[in-house]
Amino acid sequence: MSRDSHTNLLLTGSTGFLGAALARQLVDDAHYQLVAATRREAVNLTLGCQSILVGNLDASTDWRLALSGVEVVIHTAARAHIMNDSAQAPLAEFRRVNVEGTLNLARQAVETGVKRFIFISSIKVNGEGESNRVYRFDDSANPEDDYGHSKWEAEQGLKALCSESSMELVVIRPPLVYGPGVKGNLALLCNVIDKGLPLPLGAIRNQRDMLSLNNLIDLIKTCIDHPGAAGQVFLCSDNESVSTPQLIEMMAGARSKTARLWRTPLTLLKLLAHLGGKQAMFQRLSGDFKIDIQHTMDTLDWKPPFTVAQSMQWAFSKKT
Repeated sequence: MSRDSHTNLLLTGSTGFLGAALARQLVDDAHYQLVAATRREAVNLTLGCQSILVGNLDASTDWRLALSGVEVVIHTAARAHIMNDSAQAPLAEFRRVNVEGTLNLARQAVETGVKRFIFISSIKVNGEGESNRVYRFDDSANPEDDYGHSKWEAEQGLKALCSESSMELVVIRPPLVYGPGVKGNLALLCNVIDKGLPLPLGAIRNQRDMLSLNNLIDLIKTCIDHPGAAGQVFLCSDNESVSTPQLIEMMAGARSKTARLWRTPLTLLKLLAHLGGKQAMFQRLSGDFKIDIQHTMDTLDWKPPFTVAQSMQWAFSKKT
C-alpha cells in the first residue's frame, strides 16, 4: 500500500452519514481509487467513483465483483442503534446484519486477497458510560445493549478470521459522532435552539467525549496504510470533553442563536425523567462519558486535527 501509487478501496455504507462524507474525501484524494458498495441501486452517488450494487448486508451477500482488485475494505455499513426498535427480535436482526453480514464480507475479502479490513465498531462495546471511569482500548468488553453486543461479536469473529489469514484487521470504536446532517438527539437539540425554547439543563456539570465527523474521517484515512494500525483496536474522540451546557452553547453559537439554559436542580430533573420513563435520556444528558485515546495517538502519531469549537461551527452552522 505504497503512497507512491493509489490504493484500491472498497467502502461499504457509502450512502450513510459517515460513509457519504468519507467517500467524498476519498474521491478527492489522488492516493485512493474508490469503489462504493450500495444496497439499493448502483449509482455514481454524484461522487465520481465507481459504485456496485450488492444488495442487503447479510450472510448471503455476494461481494465478489465489488472486491475485485481491492486492497483495503472500509466497512461502515451496519444496522445502527435504533431508538424504539420495532423488530420482534432486535438482537437477531443486529446479528444478521452486523455479525453475519460483516463476517461474510470478511471471508470473501480474505478469498480475494484483501490486505486490510477496517471495521467501524462502536464505543458501546466498552459500555454505556460510568461515573469516575475512563474507557481504554484494552478494557474488557462490556456491551449493554443489542447493538453493542452485535458489534463486539463481529469484532471477535473478525479477529478469529484474520488470525488464520494474512488479512490485517483494524478496529475503530467511535463514540457519538456529530457533523452536518446528524440525526437523533443532537438534531432535536438544534430544533429546540432554533425555536428559542428554554432548556432546563444549565445546572449539569458533566464531562462527555464525542467525535466530530471530520476527525473520524481523518483517523480512518490514517488507518488505511499506517503500518502500526494492523491488529489494533482504536478508541477515538475529539480529545476535548464538554459538558451538556457547553455543548448547547456551542451549538447555539454556530447557529447565531442564544442558548436559553435554566438551572433546574438535578434531583428534580432525575425525578421527572423517572416519572416519564426517560432515565436513559437523562443519563446521556447528565452523566459523564470519558475516553482515553492516548494509545491511538501514540500508535498512529495522530491527533484530532480539528478542535471542538471548529467542528461545532462546521457541523451546526446554518447553511445559506
